Amino acid sequence: MKTYRIRKNDKVMVTAGKDKGKVGKVLKILPKKNAVLVEKVNMVKRHTKANPYAKVPGGIVEKEAPLDISNVSLLCDACAKPTKIGYKETVDGKKVRFCKKCNHEIA
Repeated sequence: MKTYRIRKNDKVMVTAGKDKGKVGKVLKILPKKNAVLVEKVNMVKRHTKANPYAKVPGGIVEKEAPLDISNVSLLCDACAKPTKIGYKETVDGKKVRFCKKCNHEIA
């Protein structure tokens, strides 16, 4: 299984496509599609059928569509810029991510 530097709940910026420049929180990583779902980014409309058993009303629903993971970049908390991510080991032996622009640790 491939590992990604971007994780769930990370703050990311879209770097390519129709939503370029938008910022949002990662809702879900889709490793089989090599994609990511970002909150309030790449919104699409879907027509849904009503389901009275599940108490789901019918109508037009707006939801997030997946973006390719290469089209998003992690935002650093300290410098507030999209950045590349590096890994380093702390004194107590933990592996942590860090911003390559300002060298700040990312939780």
